[in-house]
Amino acid sequence: MVERSVKVELESGLQARPAAQFVQEANRYSSHLFLEKEGKKVNAKSIMGIMSLAIASGEEVTLIADGPDEEEAIHHLSNFVVK
Repeated sequence: MVERSVKVELESGLQARPAAQFVQEANRYSSHLFLEKEGKKVNAKSIMGIMSLAIASGEEVTLIADGPDEEEAIHHLSNFVVK
C-alpha cells in the first residue's frame, strides 16, 4: 500500500469535469484507489465519491493505492491533480 499527500492545484479543484477525468484515469489501474480529505475516505474510481469530498483548488488530499500497479497509479494521479 502506498500513500501520498498532494495539494490540488487544478484551477477548479476536483469538481465536475476534472472529477470525471480523474475517475477515468483512476479506472485505468487495477489497484484499489482511494482519496482522503479531512478524515473522509472515498473510492477514487467513483464519481459520486469524489464529488462528495468537494475538493477545491489549494486543498490537501491523500491518495491511497493498494495493488499490483499502485506505484504507477499514485504517480500518475498525483501529477493529474497538480497540472
